[in-house]
Amino acid sequence: MISTLGRGLAVIGLAFAVSLSAQAQDAPGEPEVTIRTEGDRTVEEYRLNGFLYAIKITPKNGAPYYLVAVDDDGNFARSDQPEGLRIPSWKIFEW
Repeated sequence: MISTLGRGLAVIGLAFAVSLSAQAQDAPGEPEVTIRTEGDRTVEEYRLNGFLYAIKITPKNGAPYYLVAVDDDGNFARSDQPEGLRIPSWKIFEW
């Protein structure tokens, strides 16, 4: 009887560990930043879970500016401050 109880606890523990592992993979982590030089400017792309959500452009002469994703279709809007621009939206109906 003890071995059956021990196996049951082991199965429960394994299921709990797998559940925690899956949650850790779904949790947002640090953004992935890709930096490259294009002509006379530096471009930094910010991605989270593969989604490109912001681009920082730093020209050789002038102030840096941001292009921030406004939807999931790849449309961006220019902004000098990227915080607070993206408004959550959900598709409710489609026909």
